[in-house]
Amino acid sequence: MRLDKFLKVSRLVKRRTVAKEMADKGRIQVNGKVVKSSYDVKIDDIIEIGYGQRIVKARVLDLRETTKKAEAMDLYELVD
Repeated sequence: MRLDKFLKVSRLVKRRTVAKEMADKGRIQVNGKVVKSSYDVKIDDIIEIGYGQRIVKARVLDLRETTKKAEAMDLYELVD
């Protein structure tokens, strides 16, 4: 699954276009490398998202095409 779609489905980023823009500006890393929005996310990848001064790190646990709001947290776990 594409990175921008995963971020939207998991609700780490509200909109897919915003996720694409963030990736294109180099504010998203996967396993320590800056990636583009077309990166193919795999289970156990560590995603780092830079929101201004705050950085969110999440490990991918599951991949789904769609999800309900209550189930979105099941797709990842936050990491320190």
